[in-house]
Amino acid sequence: MEFNHIPVLFEETIASLDVRSDGIYVDCTAGGGNHSAAILQRLGENGRLICLDRDPDAIAAVTARFSGDGRVSVIRTRYSEIGNVLAELGISAVDGILMDIGVSSHQVDTAERGFSFHKDAPLDMRMSQDGVTAADLCNTMTWQQLAEIFSRYGEEKFSVRIAKAICSARQDKPIATTFELADIISGAVPAAAKRAGHPARKVFQALRIAVNDELGELERGLQSAFECLKPEGRLSVITFHSLEDRIVKQTMAKWCEGCTCPPEFPVCVCGNKPRARLLHRKPVVPSEEELKRNPRSRSSKLRTCIRL
Repeated sequence: MEFNHIPVLFEETIASLDVRSDGIYVDCTAGGGNHSAAILQRLGENGRLICLDRDPDAIAAVTARFSGDGRVSVIRTRYSEIGNVLAELGISAVDGILMDIGVSSHQVDTAERGFSFHKDAPLDMRMSQDGVTAADLCNTMTWQQLAEIFSRYGEEKFSVRIAKAICSARQDKPIATTFELADIISGAVPAAAKRAGHPARKVFQALRIAVNDELGELERGLQSAFECLKPEGRLSVITFHSLEDRIVKQTMAKWCEGCTCPPEFPVCVCGNKPRARLLHRKPVVPSEEELKRNPRSRSSKLRTCIRL
């Protein structure tokens, strides 16, 4: 199985993990295995790597790529299940965890997966290839529910107009393909809005996030992953839009927070102590060279924390 994915902030991400040759590492979003391969290159014979992904295409690709390497375990699951996975493997804690959040190049570029408004295909968007599709949402939700999704997950200012247009169009026939939905969106927004980019971009992002419960998965996954780290273990997370990055930033800030007593208190009474520290005060972003090489990296940010 060919699974092409161009990882962003690649060297920076691998460096952030500070891989030890005898360490245990988890690639929570294995994809085509590029990050996993780089980690493996730095592991000795006593090191161990666990590759997780919910996408069966990714699991097939990574399984084939690392076949015969006894240091690697490949498991199809959501990364929020990392605690249960490690328990089943008899692993109490790990040295490093990587999360590359969002949709992969393979998923976007494979037309039949239905992630892209540039290619006509069934309106799917499921990372796991099971469960509710984007078409199901568009054809069953009320306009109020759709508008809420578009506004919350896509920050789409024409969410109500688009949602009502979708509900009107589906009265004639169910919305089945990416091009059908993109045309409905294009017809619902003012002409001026189309000059800022394709009018379907934010709605497609919002539907993808809703279909895959990406933000809920991220919140659960961060908490589960942190609890699986050894002292001095590292959690590195790559995000691609502000909604994801805000969750990661705020969660890591909370772990790094110490005393919360009012400044006028002479001594600490809350007892709160920092549980982590940040590797970098600000997120790592792509270089100009990477942006030229891979325009899809433009919104990516890398944040890393170290458990105390």
